[in-house]
Amino acid sequence: MSSPAEYYHSLPPISKAYGTMCLLFTAAYQLGIFDVFHIALVYKLVFSHFQVWRLFTNFFFLGKFSINFGIRLLMIARYGVQLEKGPFERHTADFLWMMLFGAFCMLVLAAIPIFWAPFLGISLVFMLVYVWSREFPNAQINIYGLVTLKAFYLPWAMLGLDVIFGSPLMPDLMGIIAGHLYYFLTVLHPLATGKTLLKTPRLVYP
Repeated sequence: MSSPAEYYHSLPPISKAYGTMCLLFTAAYQLGIFDVFHIALVYKLVFSHFQVWRLFTNFFFLGKFSINFGIRLLMIARYGVQLEKGPFERHTADFLWMMLFGAFCMLVLAAIPIFWAPFLGISLVFMLVYVWSREFPNAQINIYGLVTLKAFYLPWAMLGLDVIFGSPLMPDLMGIIAGHLYYFLTVLHPLATGKTLLKTPRLVYP
């Protein structure tokens, strides 16, 4: 059985980097190093005070240390890692582009008042879950020991559970919208027409 250090070093680069940043941001917040307001997505400050870092930093905060934070981090470690080691193996740039495209879609959606949230990290994690469920639709998933279902239905089941437990609906919904748009443009539309509308830009390649 591998040690935690060996497991960490075995993780693929993008999932490892994103999960690590989320952990560091929350740890820094819990230690009182910064106020989360300074990294939140506030469009008025982005455009009037040129605080452009908010367009990026808001994705790295998944909330305070809690059970929900742990679940989100485990989602990155499971679904993000399985994507990066599976369909995106040896296609690190494509995986990074998927996350960048999803983040851009969420920033656009967040400009609409009904979708706005100060932090979009939960939505980005949920996008990973959605894309994973499309890439592994027949995998069997057990949710909290309550029910077993095919992975294809996992995002909707988790959305329903979040509603039941009183969590906001929009973050999950934004992840589903961004994930479906990416999957449609890169998989479904090319399969139907033979034309790829969304390609990874050369700039993203190392």
